[in-house]
Amino acid sequence: MTNTLHAYFGYRDAPAALDWFERAFGFERTVAYPDDKGGLAHAELRFGPGVSFSLFTDEAGYDRAAVKGETVGHGLCIRMGTNEEVDALYAKATAAGARVIWPPEATEWGTYRFRVLDPEGYEWTFGTYPGIWTDQPA
Repeated sequence: MTNTLHAYFGYRDAPAALDWFERAFGFERTVAYPDDKGGLAHAELRFGPGVSFSLFTDEAGYDRAAVKGETVGHGLCIRMGTNEEVDALYAKATAAGARVIWPPEATEWGTYRFRVLDPEGYEWTFGTYPGIWTDQPA
């Protein structure tokens, strides 16, 4: 069996978040189970074959990290294939209202990436990351 990592997040407006992830990043909704209050008890999204996460309606009022300096200091990173894919996704995400932390740019360690906040303040980074998470040379 291959190990995989999946994340989960509570959203105050989970149905709106679910729709936003489809529009902004092209995530595919795989399941969505409504709760009895107009929210979501559980939903799952996929981005290609290796990325998935689940979300639910946050009824407890979980804290969101505040931006300090440039970022909130944690989030999810998704590796993409090319700079062109990164640029295209950045255009799509910003058109859907993602708040820009870093526009697409090359880093000193050889990746090309952007970072945005979703509508409820979670941080998402998409980039090429050659040599870091794969056997590809940098």
